[in-house]
Amino acid sequence: MTFRKAEYIKDFACKVLSGEFDIESLPDKSDDELIARLSALKGIGVWTAEMIMTFCMQRPDIFSFGDLAIHRGLRMLYHHKNVDKKLFEKYRRRYSPYGTVASLYIWAIAAEPFPKCRIML
Repeated sequence: MTFRKAEYIKDFACKVLSGEFDIESLPDKSDDELIARLSALKGIGVWTAEMIMTFCMQRPDIFSFGDLAIHRGLRMLYHHKNVDKKLFEKYRRRYSPYGTVASLYIWAIAAEPFPKCRIML
């Protein structure tokens, strides 16, 4: 772990202990509120907030535009050269309200491609 990451963790812990960050209120927040609240912390961006929501909070509809493996998996699965924001949103809507489950499958495709899934060059 880097010293910078250790600083972020200590900063977060101090905010929780002082009451500045109310960790107990997080489950009641919407996905957008959670992203805003978490990404306001030092060292946490949108992608990290989405991964916390996926793996720690088990939110059902997280499909991260910032995740490169999801982009790669979508390109492989649907034979796209590129996945821009508009096309990504099409798939996000298609997979909703189960974006997290779709993410898991698309990560699997990106990690170990199936014979008919490939990136178009």
